Amino acid sequence: MADVLASSASAAKQTLEEGGVFSPRFDRDGLIVCVTRDAGSGEVLMLAYMNEQALRLTLETGFVHYWSRSRGRLWRKGDTSGQTQKLLEMRVDCDQDALLLIVEPGGDGGACHTGRRSCFYRRVSGPPGADSLVFVDAAGPAIASDEAAR
Repeated sequence: MADVLASSASAAKQTLEEGGVFSPRFDRDGLIVCVTRDAGSGEVLMLAYMNEQALRLTLETGFVHYWSRSRGRLWRKGDTSGQTQKLLEMRVDCDQDALLLIVEPGGDGGACHTGRRSCFYRRVSGPPGADSLVFVDAAGPAIASDEAAR
């Protein structure tokens, strides 16, 4: 019996990883992680989550929707900021529990709630145990933050 179960699990894994059916695997909270990248520059803009409804609306409308864990609600990117994200391509990872969204940013081209283009605007730097954050200008050299410069 154990051989049958192992064989069945192996077949399911093979289908999930190599098959042609989109079967997103949501976590225990009903969410799937999404990495969002600018189609033009290739820059990673943000990391967010989708629930089943956000995924469905994104695919139906062509504009990215997310699930806000902090607010506990669905949101269409850009509704308040104007920083819309038009979906050009969606990829899924090997075991279908993470998505890569390739988008055309709208509005001012930004994605971060801080007003920056990308949510990944700081680099961790320094020896272990004394790590500091260095602010990185995507268009130029790194600029040390006041905190890191002290």
